[in-house]
Amino acid sequence: MGSLFSDISVDFMKIIESSIIGKKSQEACEDGMVVTDDFIAVIDGSTSKTPKHLNPDMKNGRYAMMLISEYIQEELKADASVDDFCQGVTAYIYNKVYEKLGVEERLKEHPEERLTASAILYSRTRNEVWMVGDCQAIIDGKLYENGKPYEEKIARKRVELIAQGLSPAEARKQIEPLLIKAMLSGQNQTYTVIDGFPVYREGVKIVALKMKPASSSIETYFQEQPKPVLSPNEVVLASDGYPFLMPTLAASEAALAEQIANDPQNIRSFIATKGIIEGNKSFDDRTYIRFLA
Repeated sequence: MGSLFSDISVDFMKIIESSIIGKKSQEACEDGMVVTDDFIAVIDGSTSKTPKHLNPDMKNGRYAMMLISEYIQEELKADASVDDFCQGVTAYIYNKVYEKLGVEERLKEHPEERLTASAILYSRTRNEVWMVGDCQAIIDGKLYENGKPYEEKIARKRVELIAQGLSPAEARKQIEPLLIKAMLSGQNQTYTVIDGFPVYREGVKIVALKMKPASSSIETYFQEQPKPVLSPNEVVLASDGYPFLMPTLAASEAALAEQIANDPQNIRSFIATKGIIEGNKSFDDRTYIRFLA
């Protein structure tokens, strides 16, 4: 069956639509997208919780995204497994940045200062989607998420503070120590990110895509087709900048626009640890790619 799949795989991985939009500007955007012959990936660099930058030219989230993108494009082998990816990208960040800067010992104790990102990849060879962190996907109409376990509780605390009369900026300031505390106890221990230290494997989700005959008739399938023809899966990969992920880019953008208009601080219909910050156009950077696989 494997050789049959490779015979027709040239027809697969067709991009239908894609978009990257920064919450403030494209130059500062911490999201990234990679498309190669073997992988399609969305990378979401995490907004830094500390003013310390490991690269003086950019924030840690953007630097993490760029390093992971570089690794996928230049180092990741076509037949790599999800474990190969997790181990390889971890070593890439650790060796290329932490060891060179001599900060590995400090970063062991301070996860909030690490280069941190989430990523979601489609592997053409393995016909799998890998969720390493809190990106999201729709595969043949079904939504897949992989959120951080602590975020909802802290988000609800922020809602309470705003209800008590605090401004959104003050409420965010009050919950930031809780976010850092959750990172100290949980990052790559109870939830998964890419941060240059061993990935918490139990938090990685793998979705195996189904190989589907294009014809539903078994008789037609065997009599009329010299080779079985496979119907591709429709896949959406996205960062968590879309509070409501939809099967099309237009529908996802419309749902986001409605959320921004009706609940800009994310305290009612969608509860989050942050809302619209002054000067930003949205809650977060956002990336969307829809393709046939």
